[in-house]
Amino acid sequence: MEQTNSQKFYHPSNEIIQQANVKEYDNLYQYSIGHREEFWAEQAEKLAWFHKWDHVLDKSNPPFYKWFTGGKTNIVHNALDRHLVTAERNKLALIWEGEPGDLRTFSYHALNREVCQFANILKSMGVAKGDVVTIYMP
Repeated sequence: MEQTNSQKFYHPSNEIIQQANVKEYDNLYQYSIGHREEFWAEQAEKLAWFHKWDHVLDKSNPPFYKWFTGGKTNIVHNALDRHLVTAERNKLALIWEGEPGDLRTFSYHALNREVCQFANILKSMGVAKGDVVTIYMP
């Protein structure tokens, strides 16, 4: 049987592997399966928390398990804001490519400017904290 492109494996060079966040995927995966709570606690430590969790996994009400109970974080802060106070503010945060091939790139600093601009547009339309906003993007 002839091999198609979708069946080929391309392995990264050693140079790429040395720069990777996960250098040994299989080992990390096995650790995550065998030590689930420890694994997720370690991953969560990479995020900024306003209040650290009391329990990684709350098993007190099966089957309604809860992760990171008592913890308080903010996804926007972790995705964008925390990078604005470091040299990363000038690094590439987003590459946008439109259907016809137009391309825009945003550093964390530039992306923050766009997010704030859009937030102010919503605010001027009367959107307030706690409101639910749905944005349709065809």
